Amino acid sequence: MNRTLKSINPATLEVVGEVEVTSTQELHKQVRVAREALKTWREISLDDRAKCLENAGQTLVDNAEDFGEILSKEMGKPLKSGIGEVRSCGNGMAGKVKAIKSALQTVVHDTNTTQTRITYRSLGVVGVISPWNYPMAMPQWMVIPALMAGNTVILKPSEETPLIAQCYVDTLNQFLPAGVLQIAHGADEQGKALVEADINLITFTGSRAVGIDIMKRSADGLKRLILELGGKDPLIVLRDADIESAADFAVSNSVDNSGQMCVSTERVFVHEDIADDFELRVTELSKKIRVGPWNEAGVQMGPMIHSKQSLHVANQIDDAISKGARLLFGGKHLRSGYVMPTVLAGVTEDMSIAGEETFGPVICITRYRDLDDAVCQANDTVYGLGAVVFGRDEVATELVASRLEAGMIGINKSVFGVGDNPWVGAKQSGFGYHGSGDGYRQFSQVTVISKALD
Repeated sequence: MNRTLKSINPATLEVVGEVEVTSTQELHKQVRVAREALKTWREISLDDRAKCLENAGQTLVDNAEDFGEILSKEMGKPLKSGIGEVRSCGNGMAGKVKAIKSALQTVVHDTNTTQTRITYRSLGVVGVISPWNYPMAMPQWMVIPALMAGNTVILKPSEETPLIAQCYVDTLNQFLPAGVLQIAHGADEQGKALVEADINLITFTGSRAVGIDIMKRSADGLKRLILELGGKDPLIVLRDADIESAADFAVSNSVDNSGQMCVSTERVFVHEDIADDFELRVTELSKKIRVGPWNEAGVQMGPMIHSKQSLHVANQIDDAISKGARLLFGGKHLRSGYVMPTVLAGVTEDMSIAGEETFGPVICITRYRDLDDAVCQANDTVYGLGAVVFGRDEVATELVASRLEAGMIGINKSVFGVGDNPWVGAKQSGFGYHGSGDGYRQFSQVTVISKALD
């Protein structure tokens, strides 16, 4: 008998829809289908692969409102954000495909006696395990470069957001040959089975703990891995910083997507001379954020994805308060499933919220007197995804940025950069990375062919 997986609206706990769970036997059959489809897909030219995917992009745009509503219902983010995510994926498809096609072009080096070609061939079958926080954007980051490189793909989306993942796969499959892209629904059982199956590359975005488990399970087959594993991003506010700009960033980057974002600001270190003004402004801004369900007008922040996550955040807040943190705002459930934007001051290293990933809408503020100490605390974590510094002195901010142990660093702004940059973590926040020519080539087998010239 087939089991079903229900998608639950986190704002109301109502069932949005359901899909059939993919049994492990069915999953292994999908791998065999993918291997068969690989024989022809990898022989299709880059240009023809690109055309398939470019056409899918426009279809996503055409369905952005319908798909965005599904996304918001099952994930919880406001409708504007849900539609925006779908539309962004559709509008960005052509540009991404073009960049990947450029990255995978054959490179030729010649001398008088030898020619060497560097080619980028398909790896084989790719398993994509994607998260729920950006349930269309994250699969697209992994699925499109995998397909463009001539691989076949099995997507295992989060069990929290199966419906929007199904919409995405169904859309792409209108333009792809049969078997090239398949979807496997389920939770841990299906994820583990996919990792252990006869596939060539596993690409995963999610928690560090799951990333470690994937590495262990894939070790016997020496499977290739691309892992993005979260962060505990710091923000250092220097003594001369523009308080308004720094506070606005601290709040917006802590509560965006209900704090359920890998590069959310999870720790704020502010110089003691400006701390009072900074904390006051952060609190004022936090009070203005409108919280509610996805379809309520003017809502800026929705619920947590599920009760386990909201309880995790609430427990961290309670632990911090019990150990001396000052609650400036929030700290309680608005209603079941929600956590208010919360401002904590006086956060210290012995609190769980200072060291463990929160993934919730909490601004954690620590005062510092010595900048060296602030940098040391910022780096005192196994994570190293993003980090930000605010200050007016260009030399000082550049120096701090050079000392921060993170893959992506922002100066007086977020870590999001200009152009097609690598999305990369340092330390235990990542293994491999997404984006840029080097990132796209990770989905291929680099092959060097040298021949003698007459």
